[in-house]
Amino acid sequence: MLDWYDTHARIMPWRVSPADRAAGVRPDPYRIWLSEVMLQQTTVATVREYFQRFTSRWPTLQDLAAAPDADVMGEWAGLGYYARARNLLKCARAVVEQHNGQFPADHAALLKLPGIGPYTASAVSSIAFDLPYTVLDGNVERVMARLHDIHTPLPAAKPELMAKAQALTPSYRSGDYAQAIMDLGATICTPKSPACGICPWREPCLARKMGTAAELPRKLPKKAKPIRHGTVYLARREDGAWLLETRPDKGLLGGMLGWPGSDWIDATGSRPAGRAPIEAQWHEAAGEVRHTFTHFHLMLTVMRADLAGDPTPETGQFIPVSDFRPSDLPTVMRKAFDLIQ
Repeated sequence: MLDWYDTHARIMPWRVSPADRAAGVRPDPYRIWLSEVMLQQTTVATVREYFQRFTSRWPTLQDLAAAPDADVMGEWAGLGYYARARNLLKCARAVVEQHNGQFPADHAALLKLPGIGPYTASAVSSIAFDLPYTVLDGNVERVMARLHDIHTPLPAAKPELMAKAQALTPSYRSGDYAQAIMDLGATICTPKSPACGICPWREPCLARKMGTAAELPRKLPKKAKPIRHGTVYLARREDGAWLLETRPDKGLLGGMLGWPGSDWIDATGSRPAGRAPIEAQWHEAAGEVRHTFTHFHLMLTVMRADLAGDPTPETGQFIPVSDFRPSDLPTVMRKAFDLIQ
């Protein structure tokens, strides 16, 4: 596996190549941690651009810890799972306050930091500090299930897959190995049409021998996602300022800028309208916003109003047109803005 990785390692903006690592270049724990947080539930292709923007704007952990919350949330917009961005700031500040701005090279200490769970702690421990901790992401689960021909469906199979992965984790070049097996799953042992003929583990792979690789790993059928409905209100003052609010820290899109609106509920019949944030002549936009979260689909009615003078809203605040960037909005809110354009 390590021989294969030395030749075929993917080039990543946060990664130290195997050749550079052999020459003594050490990974930056800040960049490893940041990339791993971004990569949770998000593809490498999407993360590259965000990672480069973040590290250009905040090149060190101390820079990120000192950044205003709103700036970080704005740069995170579009990556989704916004609790990650809130925990990103909490963790950066905790490392500065508790560890003099340096990530601890200690798995137990990493687990005590905000937003760092078992997966991220193992990834930072192995990739940044070369400690023999096992990283089990979706790619590694798939490789283990096929290598050992494990037919127990996920998520029930996770403990068994972790045990198999731990048994193979070496004490030598642990960080390179962790990245190698993830690369194998991403480029060779892919979900569909795995390239078994060029796989470095083709000989010991039991699923290849049994002809079951394409059907592994097995997964329990997904439950149908419920549909929720809501209404958002987009109000623009005659000077171009938009009425926006910062959502509560807890809950979906917590801490993000958004349009005032109703709760999102499983509505039958009439759609929830909530309370308009300001008195105005509201007009319903043609069409609706549709967006999918992890556990439900959302359908939003979009109301639009143009405001004269300098009215006082019941909720939210006006953002001057010079300070308003649609890209700072989470995707579902940007969809509402795009709809009225």
